[in-house]
Amino acid sequence: MYETIIHQYKSIPNWQIAIEIIVFIFGILSVYFAKKENILVYPTGIICTILSVYIMFHANYYADMSINIYYSIMSVYGWYQWKKITNGEALSISRTNTKEKIIGIFLFIITAVICVFIYNFFEHTLQVNNFLDIFTTSLFFTAMWYMALKKIENWILWIVGNTFAVYIFFDRQLYIIALQYIIFTILAVLAYIEWKKYLAK
Repeated sequence: MYETIIHQYKSIPNWQIAIEIIVFIFGILSVYFAKKENILVYPTGIICTILSVYIMFHANYYADMSINIYYSIMSVYGWYQWKKITNGEALSISRTNTKEKIIGIFLFIITAVICVFIYNFFEHTLQVNNFLDIFTTSLFFTAMWYMALKKIENWILWIVGNTFAVYIFFDRQLYIIALQYIIFTILAVLAYIEWKKYLAK
C-alpha cells in the first residue's frame, strides 16, 4: 500500500499534492470543530469543500464533486444559522421532529435522483462503485442539512456514510482520502457521544 501511494504521487505536480494535503487537514479540523460545536466548523469546511470540488472533478467523480458544491453552499447557510440569535437565544443541539425526518428522507431521494442525472449528463456508465457513491452522497447531503440545524441525527448519517466512504476510497486506491474518512468516522462517533451527553442534561 505504501508503494502504491508513493507511485500515485510521482506523476502529480507538487501544487496538486499541496491541495490534497490542505483538504486533508482542513477536513479533519472541520469535523473536530463540529464535534465541539465550534463555529469554526464552517470556515474550515468551506476551504476543504471548495478545493475538493476541483479534486473530484479532475478524478471524474461527479457525485462527489456535486456534494462538495452543496457542502460549500450549506456551510454558508450553517454558518448563518449557528450565529443567528432567535428570541435572545442561539441555536442549540436538539433531535429531529417528525417533519424534519420526512424532509430528510425527501432530501435523500432527491439527491440520489440528481446524482444519477449528473452521471448521465456526463455520459458516464454507472458501475457498482458509482451507486455506492450516490448512496453516500445522498446520506451526506441530508447530514449536512441536519448539522446546519444542530440535529444530533446528523452524526448517525455521517457515521454510516463515512464507513461506506472508507471502503469506496480504498477500492479506488485513494488511500490518503480513505485514511481521512477513517478519522472522520472516529470523530463522528465521538461527536455523537458528546452531543448525546449534552442532550441528556
